[in-house]
Amino acid sequence: MYDNENYSGSNTNSYSTYQTGNDNTFYSSYQQNSEPDHTGNGKEKKQKKQNGFFRKALLSVTLGLFFGMFAGIGFYAVQQGLGIAEQADSENVETGTDQVVSTQESDSGIKMVNTNTVTVVDSDISAVVEEVMPAMVSIVNNYTETGNFWGQTYTQEAASSGSGIIVGETDTELLIVTNYHVIEDATTLEVTFIDGNTAEAKVKGTDSDMDLAVVAVDLASVSEETKDEISIAKLGDSDNLKLGEPVIAIGNALGYGQSVTNGIISALDREMTLSDGTTHTFIQTNAAINPGNSGGALLNMAGEVIGINSNKIGGDTIEGMGYAIPISSASPIIAELMERTTRDKVEEGETGYMGIVPQNVSSQISQMYNMPTGIYVLSVEEGSAAQEAGIMAGDIITRFDGEKITSSTDLQDILQYYAAGDTATITIMRPEQGEYVEYKLEITLGSRPDTTR
Repeated sequence: MYDNENYSGSNTNSYSTYQTGNDNTFYSSYQQNSEPDHTGNGKEKKQKKQNGFFRKALLSVTLGLFFGMFAGIGFYAVQQGLGIAEQADSENVETGTDQVVSTQESDSGIKMVNTNTVTVVDSDISAVVEEVMPAMVSIVNNYTETGNFWGQTYTQEAASSGSGIIVGETDTELLIVTNYHVIEDATTLEVTFIDGNTAEAKVKGTDSDMDLAVVAVDLASVSEETKDEISIAKLGDSDNLKLGEPVIAIGNALGYGQSVTNGIISALDREMTLSDGTTHTFIQTNAAINPGNSGGALLNMAGEVIGINSNKIGGDTIEGMGYAIPISSASPIIAELMERTTRDKVEEGETGYMGIVPQNVSSQISQMYNMPTGIYVLSVEEGSAAQEAGIMAGDIITRFDGEKITSSTDLQDILQYYAAGDTATITIMRPEQGEYVEYKLEITLGSRPDTTR
């Protein structure tokens, strides 16, 4: 007989009861009148087999329930533990491109880099590009090239390509910033917008020292369809950039049209010496900046312009080293250039005349004799516009109406936009008591005489 089993004899109607463990579960089997087999206990054995089967089934179900209950408790405990760990990590790590903050320290108190977490940067920049591309333009500089072949001087028409960024507008003009070297010596400038339409642009202001220029497009020459397609870029802040921060470069690479490259900030405040001997600081990036990209935008992930790309700065540097003018340094200059008067080239023979005999002060001479770079005034013609303005022999002209002057060629190029009778501001450096003092003089240009030196 099984433990806790009660059985009442044969030949009578009876119930057998079964109790296991601590569960008060009972199974009853109704027995009908029967006779024992030849062994004397046949039906009793059959009944016991049935009871045993039910007992095993009940045991299996009970064990399964216990296993499920304990597994659930364990799973809940693990989840709670993970939640605590994630909460702790979230206090030290910010998602996106922010730096991982370390909370561990060495024995001496130096922070240790936390490598237990991974930050992910979304590599899909299509949304940024789509938003900013309408503010980008291609610029074609049509100029006259002069050369010498076998002692014979010749001239021919040539063209070069660059990029620009729409940065503002006035009541009558659309304003575009680019590099100075993109529009230098231009006979005409042609701007192509995102929809493929083109318009003529005119030089509004330049700063050759910073390699910046602003050109203007007459709004009347821009169709309504094009106005619906283009946009004005947002200038950002380059002072808060971080090494490794992702960036995007957009420009008219090789003159094929707008193209996009991306990379990171490789270096900040990188000092570079330009061809004129001046030294400035730039943003260095591994985003490809090729010929034609000059004047284009270097963007952060918010689509803000944080630099003006310049292929000229790096020169023939190795691949993966591109440079851009920091927008925080460029913004005040751009704002000043945007306020200048847009000028057309005047007819040959009608350009204004100053009446000086100039001598270039190169960067070498400047260093040797501690003189400002510009043009040295050897003499001033009697009764000329220069004399009337107060310019004297020995002065060094450094700027003409805000434009930097490094040679007499620079001055002649600028005078192409000024006719006789036009007024301009000239910046000079005058030696006084062993040092040069800056003066700004107003000059009203005269007419060019029939014969000049």
